[in-house]
Parts: sequence; C-alpha cells; structure tokens
Amino acid sequence: MRESIHKYFKVGTIQWMSHPSYDVLDSICRIARDDFFDALEVCGFRDEKTREKAKKLLAQSHLQVCYGAQLRVLGPGLNPNDLDEEGRKKAEAMLLEAVDEAEELGAKGIAFLAGKWEANTKDQAYGQLLKTTRAVCSYGASRGMMVELEVFDYDMDKAALIGPAPYAAQFAADIRMTHANFGLMVDLSHVPTTYETTRFVVKTLRPYITHFHIGNAVVEPGQEAYGDQHPRFGFPHSANDTEELLDFFRVLKEEGFFQAEKPYVLSFEVKPWKDEEPEIIIANTKRVMNRAWALLED
Repeated sequence: MRESIHKYFKVGTIQWMSHPSYDVLDSICRIARDDFFDALEVCGFRDEKTREKAKKLLAQSHLQVCYGAQLRVLGPGLNPNDLDEEGRKKAEAMLLEAVDEAEELGAKGIAFLAGKWEANTKDQAYGQLLKTTRAVCSYGASRGMMVELEVFDYDMDKAALIGPAPYAAQFAADIRMTHANFGLMVDLSHVPTTYETTRFVVKTLRPYITHFHIGNAVVEPGQEAYGDQHPRFGFPHSANDTEELLDFFRVLKEEGFFQAEKPYVLSFEVKPWKDEEPEIIIANTKRVMNRAWALLED
C-alpha cells in the first residue's frame, strides 16, 4: 500500500505484553514517546497513586487509550461464565470495577475474555456468560463505554468458552439483540489456535468485530512456547509471519475494515520469550508489519 497504515488503523500495542518486566510507568513513557503508536492498551493498576500518574502520562500522549481486563479475569482465576452464581457475581463485580477504572483513564471501553468451561455444562456456561456480559454492557452503556469480548482458543491453552468463530458469532448476535455497545476482538495469533483461517474467522465475525490484535503462536505440540504465548514473529515452529499478516491485511481490506474516517485499533500482542529484549521484539513486530503492509496491493 502506498498510503500509510496509520490512515486506516490506530496502531497500538499492549503495555503488559510489550514490557512484561518493566515498571508500568516507565513502559507507558517509552511507548508514548514513540510516535509509531497511535493507541495503547493498559490494564488495572496496583494502587491509586500509580493510576493517577499513568492517567497524567496518557493524557499528555494523544494516544487512544484502551483497557484490557483480561488479566483481571485470568490473574485471580475469575470466571464470567461460572456455574456457581457467587463465583459469576465476583467476576461481574470485577468487570464493573474495570469499566470505572477504564473511564477514569480516558478509555472508551473495556475488553475481557470468557472463562473456562466443561463440555457437559457448555450450555449452562453460555447462559451464565450472557448474564454477565449483559450486566456489564448495561453498566457500560450508562457511561458511554463499549464492551468487547476477545475470541480465544477453546481447547489448547486458555480453553475459553468463546471460542471458535461460529460460536463467537452466535454469542455476539445474542448480546447485540439487547445491547449495541458490544463487539468482538479478533487476534491473528488466536486464529491458528482455533484451527481456523483468517478468512473464515473475519467473514464469520464480520458484523461484530470492533478491535484487532496481531501476533504469533506455536501450535505444534511439544514445541517451545506452545499454546497462547504470543511469541515474536519468526519464532521457531510458529504459525504466523509476514505472509500470514499480509493475508490478514488482505482479508480486512476486502471486508471493508479500512476506514480512514473512523479507524479501528490494531494492536501488537507480542511478548518477549524468556530473556529476549523487549525493545527488539517491538522493532521485530514493526518490521513485519511494515513489510506486510508494503506488499499489500493498492
């Protein structure tokens, strides 16, 4: 493409993925100083003082702030589709708190993921997730906030209820019947973990997609970084590289996601593996993105 990717997407990165070992405020400063990025995804802060400092840095940056509540679900082992109503309510309460924190930081919504499930109670879990998501969407709507559910693997690593693309589409349709402020987040790195293709995932979820991530995954059992570990592009035995990202861009272009007037956020979800250098991994991802974009036909 002769035109810049920044015309059509707000290119972002995920703070806790890009700099897992850095102090969060130092990480925000580093990313905010880099004008390659148009958006930054953050998560919960450990204390009010740190949150206030982060809020000031983000306000200075002119970055679009996005809020990921995925760690707030995964860290304490909460389950938004918990069959135990007390457990489900705990997850719901946390997500309502996340909406408040996201609003304080200047974000326009939150993203989260479904909890784990068991095959013999899948339908009941689906009903519980509907209940949680509708409650969070209602609360978010009262504050003008979006609620996004990220589509994960269902049997490889996170084993989340949502899930393969057709099931995610069914869920999104059910939520959209009652709440317009709901969308799905599609991640290139999760496409191979659900044994699907980019074209199938994007076309199946087309009416509901509101946010994108790009990254990589190792899906060969027994290989290093197997599962939903988001290794760098070019990692041994991994599924995605420049060619796969180029295909992703082609499909997004065909499906009408290149919207200069109101660009979608497209964030890096790539993290250093073991002792890899975070800044090199960020540069690696930029190189792959720049090459794939350069190869995309006008």
